[in-house]
Amino acid sequence: MIRRFEQRMRVRDADHGVVYRNNAEFCGWPFVSGFWTTAQGHHVVAFMKKPSTYREASEVNHDEVALVGPQMVTLRSRDGGYTWDPNSMRLLFDLSADQNAMFAKARTDYADMPRIDFTNRDVLVASGGTPDYFRPHSRAWIRVSTDGGDSWRPPLLAPNLGWPSLSGHASALVRPDGVSLVFLTAVGADGWGRRPVVYASVDDGTYWTFLSVITSKHDDGAADGDRNVPLRFGPHRYFYPRGITLPDGRILLSLRCQRDPTSLLWTEIFQSDDGGLTWRFLSRVNDWGAPGDLVRLADGRIACVYGYRLAPFGVRVRYSEDDGRSWGREWVLRDDGGSWDLGYPRVAEIAPGKLMCVYYMNTKDDPIQLNGGVRHIARSVFSAE
Repeated sequence: MIRRFEQRMRVRDADHGVVYRNNAEFCGWPFVSGFWTTAQGHHVVAFMKKPSTYREASEVNHDEVALVGPQMVTLRSRDGGYTWDPNSMRLLFDLSADQNAMFAKARTDYADMPRIDFTNRDVLVASGGTPDYFRPHSRAWIRVSTDGGDSWRPPLLAPNLGWPSLSGHASALVRPDGVSLVFLTAVGADGWGRRPVVYASVDDGTYWTFLSVITSKHDDGAADGDRNVPLRFGPHRYFYPRGITLPDGRILLSLRCQRDPTSLLWTEIFQSDDGGLTWRFLSRVNDWGAPGDLVRLADGRIACVYGYRLAPFGVRVRYSEDDGRSWGREWVLRDDGGSWDLGYPRVAEIAPGKLMCVYYMNTKDDPIQLNGGVRHIARSVFSAE
């Protein structure tokens, strides 16, 4: 039997906990906010948070949540993700501020600052979108920490270079030659076409500029279907690129695809054999579930962790034993979600064979319910099956 079609099983030793919860806030989306492991082995997660009373449906509607932007903040764990220091919270980006004023005299480079050694594990690269993701007027920003996330340089605006719009989503890696690659999503002038693109650092992090497009022009991610819905809820293809580097220099990249972001979405894998210059389709990870975060384990397997937005709602994981060409059975990490509004995980191996992932969650047994429970940041520590 092809292993991907073996009967799904439940992860046997998952330990679930709360990273951050406030009953008066909507918290979400670590996948597009940031997740790093520092030189000291600390884990730093970024997520968005915004006040919410959980009384009106608009308070959990993603268009409304983003209309007046949330704050993007970071938290730190010093023990492999089991506990998170509430006193470590830092503001990474204030999406509630006046974005036009913020970027009226925006930096486009770090030419007047020290050059950056991206191989240093205390160098963290963040990226995001302003004033909102995937809009015809969106701009991508990039921000760097050189001290493991204790402080951050001012944000740069990535140059559009002919793209009508760019959005960032906390996706970066370091090539073996020390070049930083930042993965972004370019959006067409009407907001419906999406193409994942790669930007690369120049002159040791002085600035980033365009390197390549991941998908071909004839498959540009244009929504194929009903456009009488908000842009965020359309049937888009190919966005949220997230990459990892294999020991031989190849790059694996996950992409999110969707017909309906509240239910029907899945994860596909692309590969580059030449440092991100060209790309090809490699595999589809799952039937449903996206976006998917990747990590290479000490034993050589690749894990892909993703939110699952069909009932029973939760978080799931699959493993590849052949560098992403095929995927084994599906493992259920948890399925106690109160609605589809969860997921966006990030994952790390904290010890050989032991994984920790962070994601946003709501639970069906939460006493506070508004299309699911309070949206909070959760974590799971578990053994790779």
